[in-house]
Amino acid sequence: MIDYIKGNLIEARNALDRLINEDAQLDNIARAADLLVDTLRGGGRVISCGNGGSMCDAMHLAEELSGRFRDDRPAMAAVAISDPSYISCVANDYGYEHVFSRFVQGNGKPGDLLFAISTSGGSASVVRAAQAAHANGMRVVGLTGRPGSALEQHADVCVCTAAGRYADRVQELHIKVIHILIELAERALQPANYPEKP
Repeated sequence: MIDYIKGNLIEARNALDRLINEDAQLDNIARAADLLVDTLRGGGRVISCGNGGSMCDAMHLAEELSGRFRDDRPAMAAVAISDPSYISCVANDYGYEHVFSRFVQGNGKPGDLLFAISTSGGSASVVRAAQAAHANGMRVVGLTGRPGSALEQHADVCVCTAAGRYADRVQELHIKVIHILIELAERALQPANYPEKP
């Protein structure tokens, strides 16, 4: 059993090491942070979405922005598409692939940012949300685990944390990227919370 535990930790460490050394993805994280900061500084709102574990990540992003991440500061405008009554309504009436895009159509506006999460990058519901966001004049940050995905084609910036055969390693890197983005947003918008040099 200990061997399996160590194996999982080593595999996760190796995936993180690969991301640390992928200059293109580090640049994409920086570009995503710029979009996030620009959106919040300009009075826009972050709308996040994803399925399953990615929905949990979308909710985590929204609550860390609208609540707090580390130290006290004003709330930042963010919401995750996660209301079960809304999702079941749209899924029943239009089909599950429309659950996020309908929300974006009704609530997104120019100046807002869609944060779209899909480990495969191919979830129809998430890809449709990205398309709806662009139709509404919004920008899109994608967070995926496979290069060249459909979501990447519909994102202004896409961070791809390719990390093996299964979604769990990808999701572990996704939450790390999300925490980095929140910290970078706070550093830009609430610099008093980060008096030390990076």
